[in-house]
Order: sequence, then C-alpha cells, then structure tokens
Amino acid sequence: MSIATYGLQQIKKELQHLPQEQLAELALRLIRYKKENKELLAYLLFEANNEHDFIESIKAEAGFMFSQLPAQSYFTAKGLRKILKMLTKYTKFIGTKPAEIELLLNFCQNYLQYVVRQTSYKPIRLIFTRQLEKVKGSIGKLHEDLQFDYSQDYNALLDNAEDKLTWINKKSYLL
Repeated sequence: MSIATYGLQQIKKELQHLPQEQLAELALRLIRYKKENKELLAYLLFEANNEHDFIESIKAEAGFMFSQLPAQSYFTAKGLRKILKMLTKYTKFIGTKPAEIELLLNFCQNYLQYVVRQTSYKPIRLIFTRQLEKVKGSIGKLHEDLQFDYSQDYNALLDNAEDKLTWINKKSYLL
C-alpha cells in the first residue's frame, strides 16, 4: 500500500478552498518541521519587500565568512562550499537570475580577495571555475540590457582574476 501524492495544481486548488485560519495553521505546521521552510517563510514575510537590502546583508555575511576561512587548503575548500550552500539557499528564496548573478559575482570577488592565490589544491580552483561558468551561463539567459550590465562586471572580474591567478585562462571564460 502506498500513500497517494498530489501535484502542485491539485494542492493549489485545494488551498484556495480553505479558510484563512486553516491556511495559517497549515503554514505554521509546515515550518515547524524544517528549518529551511521557516527561513523561507520569514524571508517572504519580512524581507521580500526590500530585496536590495536583503542581498546586501547576504553579501556582508558571505564577506565575513570569507574573512574567517582557515589557512589549510582542505578546510578552505570546506568553508567555500559552506558559503556556496548559503548563497544557493538564499538565491532560491529570492528566485531571480539577476540576484543569483550578483551574489555569485560577489562570491568570485571575495574569492580573489581572500583565498590564497598560489594554491595547488585542485578542489579550491574548481570551486572558482565552476562559479565562473555558472555566472557565464546565467548571464546568457537574461534580457539584453541586463546582459550588457552584468557582462561588464563579469569581464572586469575576469581581468582581475587573470591578474591575480596564474592558473586561470581568461579566454576560456569570455562571454
């Protein structure tokens, strides 16, 4: 015997028929079980109306986390993954490509500022190159005006990366 699962449309129709008190009760019950659900609801209730300030606070938190990275390569890679996990979570909350690009560009800039440049530890290098590829792909999905703005920031980041990192090949990542 298996439990029936319902699609998003069926759940949406059913939720439209429920009274407001019952909806609030269901929401509270949902957020009781998962921390991420609670954080998402808190974002939607308190932060969604001021997206710019929320993004700036995320950047500040990421910058602080970068400043606390340990010196050992293995632990640096773990710290970078933790920062990326946080950025991914908040990017899902915000739900827009420009916010994702802005946060990833900020991640890459912080990487260039805080991570040891001469590292030969491949996972640390791969983290940076994957984020460059992700930004490059996301910029291509935007409207032309936004593409132009973000491509300038991206190209400036690539120039900076080529100056600071001996192992990066700028031509591989150009738009």
